[in-house]
Amino acid sequence: MRMIRPLTMFLAVANAMSFRKAAIDQGVSPQAVSKAVKQLEMHLGLKLLHRSTRHLSLTEDGEKLFQNANQGMQLLTDAIVGLEESKQGMDGIIRLAAPLAFGNRILVPLIDEFQSLNTDVHFDLMLSDEFVDIVTLRIDVGFRTGQSPDKNVISRKLGDIVSVICASPKYIEKYGMPLDLNDIQGHRCTGFLHPQTGKELPWEINVNGEVNYIHVPSVARFNNIEAEIEAVKRGIGIGQLSEYLIKKELREGELIQLMPDGWVPRLGIYMYYSERTKIPTRVGNLLTFAFQK
Repeated sequence: MRMIRPLTMFLAVANAMSFRKAAIDQGVSPQAVSKAVKQLEMHLGLKLLHRSTRHLSLTEDGEKLFQNANQGMQLLTDAIVGLEESKQGMDGIIRLAAPLAFGNRILVPLIDEFQSLNTDVHFDLMLSDEFVDIVTLRIDVGFRTGQSPDKNVISRKLGDIVSVICASPKYIEKYGMPLDLNDIQGHRCTGFLHPQTGKELPWEINVNGEVNYIHVPSVARFNNIEAEIEAVKRGIGIGQLSEYLIKKELREGELIQLMPDGWVPRLGIYMYYSERTKIPTRVGNLLTFAFQK
């Protein structure tokens, strides 16, 4: 029994191929993980890992131990989780990760509605426009806008991102309504700066089913979509904004769609989770609740 903890540490290292990531997963220091693995090697009289400053790999004996022990540990973990869930029901924390705007405008209202029906469920919501490592951070479900997440996770497309050209009533009253796309070139517009490169992104327009890129005369540019939405609402300029983020503003007349030309669906909204994660009941119920909205 005294080797269970060193074995657990070894499996964490073998799964992550990193002492640092294994330490984060186990909530200990990298030194503690290294010490535990050495203890297991001494107990077995076998070398389990090849270590260098830049590379980590399993020895033949390490690979055998990993294959045999990892499956058994996963069965034990699933059994314990199953017992805990049957005992606790919906009690517990749901950890979510999402881009800033998506989290603020979509997930926070969803959390509010879900908790009104399930008061024992608590949430950790991590917002970042960078791709989040859900395994390392123990995230139950991540959300991403743009391209599909990589192949190391299970992903589900929730919908397409469609952009609309819109302005506030204040802007239209002051500057008039553009008649078409060519007319927009004579108007004041807002622009979006790529958060990583700092370059302004062109508008993407659906013309006869094909994507056309146009550069607009932007009088204000932003690397944060919330700031650009606020600018368009205040009448600073005409903007091309993601429809799913401004549904409320369009419905209540704070923003007005100027023309039907939209973006050919190229990017999407995705939900993703670890392929090694068994989704708890409370998380599954949240996703079912979300899909019904």
